[in-house]
Amino acid sequence: MLALARLLIVGFLVLTVVYICLSLYSRAVRRSKLAEWWEEEGRPGDKDVYIEDGLKEYDQSLRRKLILGVYIVPMALIATIVYLTNFS
Repeated sequence: MLALARLLIVGFLVLTVVYICLSLYSRAVRRSKLAEWWEEEGRPGDKDVYIEDGLKEYDQSLRRKLILGVYIVPMALIATIVYLTNFS
């Protein structure tokens, strides 16, 4: 049982690093796309305001929430493997 707890703790820490990196990368990609769209639309208004408004929309989007799957999928897989190994 101690080995499983250690695995889950280390796994959670690794997944946290992956989540942070993935979240920062996704946000940077969205920021660059917003800057590109601002250029294509003929520069309507202030660029920084346009990008910040777009990032606020991104923070509420489904894509941002799907990144949490980084935690859910591996932990569910580990739980399934442990259950099948020990109880079936």
